[in-house]
Amino acid sequence: MQHNTRRVVVTGIGVLSPLGLDRQSFWQGLVEGRSGAGPITRFDASDFQTRFACELKDFDATNWLKKVEAKRMDPFCQYGVIASMMAVEDSGLDLSAIDLERAGVILASGIGGMSVLENTHQILLEKGPGRVPPMFIPMMISDIVAGQVSIRFGFKGPNYVTVSACASSSHALGNAFKTIRYGEADVMISGGCEASITPLSVAGFNALKALSTRNDDPLHASRPFDADRDGFVMGEGGAVVILEEREHALKRGATIYGEVLGSGYSADAFHLTAPAPEGEGAQRAMKIAMADSGRELEELVHVNTHGTSTPAGDLLELQAIRKVFGSHADQLKINSTKSMTGHLLGAAGAIEFVATLLSVREGLIPPTINVETLDSEVDLQIVRGEALKMDLPLALSNTFGFGGHNASLVIGGHES
Repeated sequence: MQHNTRRVVVTGIGVLSPLGLDRQSFWQGLVEGRSGAGPITRFDASDFQTRFACELKDFDATNWLKKVEAKRMDPFCQYGVIASMMAVEDSGLDLSAIDLERAGVILASGIGGMSVLENTHQILLEKGPGRVPPMFIPMMISDIVAGQVSIRFGFKGPNYVTVSACASSSHALGNAFKTIRYGEADVMISGGCEASITPLSVAGFNALKALSTRNDDPLHASRPFDADRDGFVMGEGGAVVILEEREHALKRGATIYGEVLGSGYSADAFHLTAPAPEGEGAQRAMKIAMADSGRELEELVHVNTHGTSTPAGDLLELQAIRKVFGSHADQLKINSTKSMTGHLLGAAGAIEFVATLLSVREGLIPPTINVETLDSEVDLQIVRGEALKMDLPLALSNTFGFGGHNASLVIGGHES
């Protein structure tokens, strides 16, 4: 089957975010311009350079999972499984009525079971190798979340996890999109999950000088495009969607949130942690995604940026947007939802895909908060202050990761 005859739509959404533990509260928090940041409660962070993050609030895995199930999952896996459960329920899929061999799972986690790794290493040091739990490896490895979801729903199609740092879940979503487009599946569960607010992770990112150290004011620490930004704020959570071949969705009367139109990947081939000059790799990812969508550059209205709140990264992404879209860049409405959710690392692409999708569906762009003094080098329209109401036929979500991994996704409203 020719891939261009198969359209891919979104029919279900599941979200666990620092702004709320479901899709509705997540979206409401974005529109209200609410920060999810606060002091770290996962461990005693008093000796750390950064002592705050965007944690999930009031999360208890046993509200969704049996106690024995939750105990056998690292938090990252809990987040991915629960968000998948939410998405499947939201989609209204009748699992007894679909071909499970044409249903698959492609999820993502940039770091995987960091809590289990750190805790088990402590057991090894204190009690010796004989006390390492037998479930340690199956709980730690990143791919286990796709396995858990596949087993739970009986999906027997393509099944794996992508790992490409902060671009991980955008790659997962793009691959799931193409899997359906190319006729290899009709339904895919896709997205990302991350639970890396742990001592070793925070210490590691502090060592890289990547995190904000605005400990006296966590709510205003994530400030993309602000002149006084000093690094990103760690976040955690999961975001998962149901991607479905359009005719398959229409035949069962599914609610359609929007349509995935294109994806683009590239590599900087430049530096382990720094973006390429002028965002050259990001430029190519955006160009490939727009070409893949079959839409003209002038049709794009909105870009949900990677926008991490790092001094170099924010400006290089805006330079890349300017290079790709030329004079049309002046018309684009730009935001960064990381100003509210923090940076979910391997789950960032997924949660920002959902934010962009809902922006298109609702005709509403959430603001970038905490922009008190716009960087003097910013020459594009940053949506800030309050949400912007407007027609959004076409939007782009960007995600870039350590190692020079770049991914862009094009999202449109559903058209008959």
